[in-house]
Amino acid sequence: MCRWMLLKNVVALALVAGCVAARADQPNVSTLAVVMTNDAQVNQIKVYDARTKALVQTLATDGKGGVGGNARGVKQLEGEIVAAVNFGSNSVAVFRRHGDRLRFDKTVTTTSPPVSIDFGNDHMYVAGATTVDSFELQHGTVGWRDGSARLQLVGGGAPPDGSTAQVGVLDNKTLLVTLKTDPDPGTVDVVRLNSRGAVTDAVIAVSAPAGTLTPFGFSVYPDGTALITLAHSSQDGLFRNGAFAAVIEAGQGAPCWTTRVGKYVFSANTASQTISRLASTGANVFVDQPIAAQIPGGSPSDIDADKGVMGVIDHGGGQSHLTLLAYNVFGELTSGGAAINIGVTNANGVAILGATSRERDRN
Repeated sequence: MCRWMLLKNVVALALVAGCVAARADQPNVSTLAVVMTNDAQVNQIKVYDARTKALVQTLATDGKGGVGGNARGVKQLEGEIVAAVNFGSNSVAVFRRHGDRLRFDKTVTTTSPPVSIDFGNDHMYVAGATTVDSFELQHGTVGWRDGSARLQLVGGGAPPDGSTAQVGVLDNKTLLVTLKTDPDPGTVDVVRLNSRGAVTDAVIAVSAPAGTLTPFGFSVYPDGTALITLAHSSQDGLFRNGAFAAVIEAGQGAPCWTTRVGKYVFSANTASQTISRLASTGANVFVDQPIAAQIPGGSPSDIDADKGVMGVIDHGGGQSHLTLLAYNVFGELTSGGAAINIGVTNANGVAILGATSRERDRN
């Protein structure tokens, strides 16, 4: 009996060792950072290896750029799909990941010049200059447009040029779209979805709080609350149940773009050239660390994070830069070294693609 048990244990250990060896033999799949050149004539994306900072690819988006004053002009889904806005061509370019490379998949046409993208509810959502569209996801592929609605201001009418800031999924029934509309306080459009997740024409325009200006970037918590920056009054607001529930002073100049990492939301502050760390209880919002990191190269213009890597785009000295930071479970940021010079003046949008288990299995 003892010898039989010993033999069984030896076989089991050999099997475990074989599995570990097999995993070790699999090629590593890199975390990628994708930025958009935003060229008004020939738009492109640039793909960087987040560890080595090497430029891996430059790919055409089959359209024209030229968007400004927005958030999430580039957005990724589960490390496998990347979408980028072609503002000057009324289209969104879609790429699919294959190992450490992206491949152009298609463009889809939008009902107004596209500004911001989000994924959720088996859909891709695109907020444009005057409309918001939904595109069905079929087996991991962006399909046809199945819904559209006109954006609205609190005072009525369509948003002026340059007003749309960001679209984001609040839950399986609702989208939010922020509209800057200075010098008025600004508007947050609450857009209803149908049972399939498609955009409907039911849009409720909610005013930003009195004494604030410019609802801009936002991040959504799992409880259905959204932390929204109020950029031109240097404040942050908590949006819940269709209204602003709390507003606080940001402590930094012009908080604009955000990304959420667990319980923390990180805000990129354009005027201060800093990153702040915020937290929410669901009823209130707090500045947990006013300066979690500094961006010395220029004014931040977008931010994203995934799988322990944060990417920040900035503009300064006539150039665009990509700063890469590491973060841990405590929301502590660590510098990844010198910023990458992207080589264009007006880069817009960044997406961090961590390696997924499905992508590792393909290699």
